[in-house]
Amino acid sequence: MRKRTSKPRAAVIGSGFGGLAVAIRLQAAGIRTVLYEKRDRAGGRAYVYRDAGFTFDAGPTVITAPDCLRELFALFGRSMDDYVALLAVNPFYRLFWEDGFKFDYSNDSPDIEAQIRNKSPRDVDGYKRFLKYSEDVFREGYENLAHVPFLNWSSMVAVAPQLIRLKAYRSVYQMVAKYIKDPHLRQLFSFHSLLVGGNPFTTTSIYTLIHCLERKWGVFFPRGGTGALIEALVKLFKASGGEIRLSAEVGRINSVAGSVTGIATRVGNEPFDIVVSNADVVHTYDRLLQHEPAVGATRRRLHRMAYSMSLFLIYVGTHRTYPNLLHHNIIFGPRYRELLRDIFSRGLLPQDFSLYLHRPTQSDPSLAPPGCDAFYVLSPVAHLGKLRVDWDREGPPYAARVLEYLEQRYMPGLRSSIVTQRLFTPKDFQTELNSHLGSAFSLEPRLTQSAFFRVHNRDRHIRGLYFVGAGTHPGAGIPGVVNSAKATAGLIMQDFAAELELGGTRERQFSYA
Repeated sequence: MRKRTSKPRAAVIGSGFGGLAVAIRLQAAGIRTVLYEKRDRAGGRAYVYRDAGFTFDAGPTVITAPDCLRELFALFGRSMDDYVALLAVNPFYRLFWEDGFKFDYSNDSPDIEAQIRNKSPRDVDGYKRFLKYSEDVFREGYENLAHVPFLNWSSMVAVAPQLIRLKAYRSVYQMVAKYIKDPHLRQLFSFHSLLVGGNPFTTTSIYTLIHCLERKWGVFFPRGGTGALIEALVKLFKASGGEIRLSAEVGRINSVAGSVTGIATRVGNEPFDIVVSNADVVHTYDRLLQHEPAVGATRRRLHRMAYSMSLFLIYVGTHRTYPNLLHHNIIFGPRYRELLRDIFSRGLLPQDFSLYLHRPTQSDPSLAPPGCDAFYVLSPVAHLGKLRVDWDREGPPYAARVLEYLEQRYMPGLRSSIVTQRLFTPKDFQTELNSHLGSAFSLEPRLTQSAFFRVHNRDRHIRGLYFVGAGTHPGAGIPGVVNSAKATAGLIMQDFAAELELGGTRERQFSYA
């Protein structure tokens, strides 16, 4: 980077967890940062809907690895607990199967082993060995590598021995099946990759680390909903001197002679030395950099890559409660492998379902009026590149089928008790969130699309351009995107070290390694 005579200014495009985290880190380092958000409130996928006294989190609801969030507040000597309360969710999930089998999954080892023993005694020892493997993967894949950028081939070669030792070339399901034989338990311990957009049958086994991560630190939910956590991060960012501009969609990243010069919005151009995109990676290269010939090869490569499934979401408020359900519920349909094949490979809209059912009112009743429940129903579906349906037309009848299924099996009287209902379809992911093909989690987390093979945290061709979020290393999920912010901030600190020395800055107080 060329040496400047003033401190650099940064623009962050998108205010999801990754965008907020990197903006906070840049402010802590003395870099004046402006955060641009297309929608009318911060959060990106972590948007909030309110209606008839109900509060619905639109996106992420499973909060894990809270220390990566606490670290952002600690940069300013503050405690996250003074901004937002995290409520422990235990059991983590209740899992249901159509044959009546249920499993309450938590970090209570004796309870987990007792439930496994009741279902399949021979799998108790296998589970213990799987947990040990997951812990090993966690140490290498999360603690050692999640916050480290992979910018060149040598960085990938350096970790190859560990990846081979951990059998990263095998899928999540293959590794679970190596240790566990019962079909229900195999589903139970392999579904986690779906939470970050991956098919358990093709996602690299590195993602088995999620099992250890949850057991190590627990599962949490912010009092007031995930939106309350976003509000806490926004408050911290603003208190640090950061500026956030809402309803301010960025239309272009400006560059001259291979260096970022700023961004353009509807109100005009604004100069910046650094641009960090938390927007969808394909949207960034296709739209925001469409004028830039240097990124043509990257743009073409991205279009050849595989993208995660999309999601069909139903937000429902009811005038009655369903105490048989926990906060997080996983509902398996009659098929597992074949259903995932329909979604990820065949591009079909199946008649059967596997669902995630979120009932936050179990932890925080204030999210619904007294005597009521708030729900978010998630059905994985193929992205728009595989499943070309008119969701404006197909969405309402598909929602009706999902709700009928839930009513018949798990939630009696559901449809007659609905007070408010809202849908969010793959088309909305594409239009509201600028998501390529309506993908909900950006690039699919295969081994050949991980680490060095993912979009790099720093662009190779345009100086001053960086990325955070699901499309870059280490990937989707709140811990993933927050760690991507740590990796990206570290690169910016290195690249602009000379400029940050001007007049003395506070970045010396913090470690980005």
